[in-house]
Amino acid sequence: MQRSASRLTRVLACAAVPVILTVAGCSSDSGKGSGSDSAKKSGSSSSSSQPSSKPSAALEKVAFAKLPDPCKAVASKTIDSLVPEAKEKNGTAAKSNDLANRASCSWNGLDTDGAKGSQYRWLSVSLVRYDSHASLGSGNKRAEDQYNKQVETAKTAEGAQNVKAEQAGGIGDQATSVTFGVKKDVDFANTTIVARTQNVVITVDYNGAAYEGAGAPDAAKLLQDAIAATKEAVTSVGSAADQPDGAPSGSAAPSGSASASSSASPQQ
Repeated sequence: MQRSASRLTRVLACAAVPVILTVAGCSSDSGKGSGSDSAKKSGSSSSSSQPSSKPSAALEKVAFAKLPDPCKAVASKTIDSLVPEAKEKNGTAAKSNDLANRASCSWNGLDTDGAKGSQYRWLSVSLVRYDSHASLGSGNKRAEDQYNKQVETAKTAEGAQNVKAEQAGGIGDQATSVTFGVKKDVDFANTTIVARTQNVVITVDYNGAAYEGAGAPDAAKLLQDAIAATKEAVTSVGSAADQPDGAPSGSAAPSGSASASSSASPQQ
């Protein structure tokens, strides 16, 4: 009985030894490699927690940091020619909470010529500026996206008939003219020019109508005049950028009557 108990003790002891050795072995192995594994993990953790030394891509600096006065973006001489008998020769500026990025001005007038009837004209110049933004992209790319949207908006103006869109060369970085007719109480001829110069989008709307027996406006002449106004507005954007900080952003556009393109919906 004593011998059986002794034998059982030895069996249990032997059975326990491998377990202890195994644990010890694992512990020993982890001691050998554990230091290096821990070091690797520690090094990995340490390196991942440290800021990357790779510099982030710098945002593209925009060409134009401000806009000109929209009511001075087109020369007064041009206004006299495009909008005879304008109610407000200095234009009517639209309200804006952020004139550095969004501004517009419009003119309208009715030129009466006795028995020959009357000619109505409406002109609008809108300017929108974009900055580079980390999550939105460069100012130029944002302006290009808006340019494309504005062209589509012009092409789908309410009541537009016989819409014709064409590239307009020689105006900023890209430009499109959109012409169409709209029938209200009388027939309106419309021209919209959408142009982009760097990070600024310019939209010139110009339309006309004849009253009391006057001849219908010449659509080709409206287009030519709208292109001239747009070119002046593009030049004005560049001139505003040359003004020192603190100086008035409004700059008189050149009085020359270069060609331009515009798109607008008729207004009275």
